[in-house]
Amino acid sequence: MTTLAADQFADDADVVIVGAGNAALCAALSAAETGARVVVLERAPEAERGGNSRFTAGGMRFVYNNVDDLRQIMPELTDDEIAAADFGTYTREAFYDDMGRVTNYRADPALVETLIENSYPTLSWMRGKGVRFLPMYGRQAFRVDGKFVFWGGLTVEAWGGGEGLIENLHKACADNGVEVRYEARTLGLITDDDGVQGVRIKQSGHSSNIRCSNVVLAAGGFEANAEWRTRYLGPGWELAKVRGTRFNTGDGIRMGLDAGAAPTGNWSGCHAVGWDNNAPPHGDLAVGDGFQKHSYPLGIMVNAEGKRFVDEGADFRNYTYARYGRVILNQPQQFAWQVFDAKVAELLRDEYRIRQVTKVEAGSLDELAAKLEGVSPEGFLATVADYNASIDTEVPFDPSVKDGRGTRGLEIPKSNWANPLDTPPFTAFQITCGITFTFGGLTVDTDARVIDTDGHAIPGLYAAGELVGGLFYFNYPGGTGLTSGSVFGRIAGAGAGRRASGS
Repeated sequence: MTTLAADQFADDADVVIVGAGNAALCAALSAAETGARVVVLERAPEAERGGNSRFTAGGMRFVYNNVDDLRQIMPELTDDEIAAADFGTYTREAFYDDMGRVTNYRADPALVETLIENSYPTLSWMRGKGVRFLPMYGRQAFRVDGKFVFWGGLTVEAWGGGEGLIENLHKACADNGVEVRYEARTLGLITDDDGVQGVRIKQSGHSSNIRCSNVVLAAGGFEANAEWRTRYLGPGWELAKVRGTRFNTGDGIRMGLDAGAAPTGNWSGCHAVGWDNNAPPHGDLAVGDGFQKHSYPLGIMVNAEGKRFVDEGADFRNYTYARYGRVILNQPQQFAWQVFDAKVAELLRDEYRIRQVTKVEAGSLDELAAKLEGVSPEGFLATVADYNASIDTEVPFDPSVKDGRGTRGLEIPKSNWANPLDTPPFTAFQITCGITFTFGGLTVDTDARVIDTDGHAIPGLYAAGELVGGLFYFNYPGGTGLTSGSVFGRIAGAGAGRRASGS
């Protein structure tokens, strides 16, 4: 606990938001709606603003029951576009089922309910703030009989991806009188027996204090902190690439814990994916999320021994990709190759066609085996021979559903979308583990108030986004992270703003 005299505060605000990603900016906009004076503290320089949100594809998972619901979010949808697509539905029940199933039913039920029930209203609210959305044609739909068929419950992305999301939110903040300060690292909270009294910051090399009685922590997880990754996730995690910002080093979590917050959630768990093996150590804004490689259900993955090590077709990629990064990190030399043949080449996602990609191509499997750097050629060819011979080809291939076209008799099956690798040219992409965000964090209630180790809300302290624990365990349904940040950011900002006004 730190208490300062009145003359030791250089500035004041009604609400301070720590961070400037999706969750933080939603909190800022929500607080501003109450009439509060809101200051956003962004550790990064302006050119790198936006946290991990800026590195995402902008996909957001939410409840919708029909096309009319989607049209409220995307009023630009034309009748022709609706006629050319099967958007399906994503019901409350489906969202609850997905959250339970992929987290082994460990997710906090109250937080899950808050997330799901507020998902659609929050996207509608964001639309009203100027955030635009569009269908995820390129990543979440396949053409079937001339129609785009959406799959996996994830249908909508922000216009311009994560980059567009952050730009639109920053524009909304500027339009609503929110002040954003760059290169302003929050060092800690100033608290006393009555709760939050201010924050300590260091901006452009100068330290100062801001008086405020309401703070929203939304500064991301600890994925960019190699020491914390190794401490909490385990040995070897210092070797993982970081998909997003270099600034998410756990500052918000640390200062929350220092103020007495209770830790919760899956501290040894994280969202980690297949990521280009030669990507830089941290995210590259020029490439965004293009280093990811998520079409593995259409092919096979092999390790340095040439062996398959996961069921690539266990489920839609939305429900497996966030946990397969850990599996890849555990392979010999922390890499794998994804292998495809010409039959599925046109179905591969956009990220397979960027210039910055580690790729080999060959006219035969023998030639390909010689080109797979670090892989046993003999092991690879034996694996492909066994795989090709095991496939039940009488079951039709359909990438828009779990088609049941699987293997028989293999130690590691492929449950869906199994095609023999028999049609040249063959292509392969080398990947490693890319960590997105960590699952352990601060305890919050359904009002996004931070809870201390005695079970009480810390007066004036709220949290949202990656640094909230209790929602994700082992895995997560794709697109839920941004939605969670928006939902709890909006709730946190509203609570902080109301408290600032005394209402």
